[in-house]
Amino acid sequence: MDDPAQLSEYGKILIILLIGALLVCATIFLARLISPKKNNPIKSGTYECGEDPIGSSWIQFNPRFYVIALVFLLFDVELIFIFPWATVFGQSEYIAADGRWGWFTMIEMAMFIGILILGLVFVWKKEIWNG
Repeated sequence: MDDPAQLSEYGKILIILLIGALLVCATIFLARLISPKKNNPIKSGTYECGEDPIGSSWIQFNPRFYVIALVFLLFDVELIFIFPWATVFGQSEYIAADGRWGWFTMIEMAMFIGILILGLVFVWKKEIWNG
């Protein structure tokens, strides 16, 4: 690896980043160059799933939809934490290296899921999303 003509690993990453940036810039430039420039009221209008926009957009929004979105995000984040844990927990090398590893991670994940279940029970009892 003493040959100066050879690229280091960082040099390869730099070349990949430069080629990626060049391809993105070329695509944007080509899109601007060949796209039609004719503007009309329909094209400039607001798109609402094929419906014509009627009235003001400043309407009262039901907060239950916001709570449902937050509960969805909560359990989505829960899955992000559970997948790596399940992957590591399933490897017997870690448990063989130290027997406490298996019990510690099991108790830790049980506490994590327990706190989330308590939150779900609280929301369910408050009937926030049922109205």
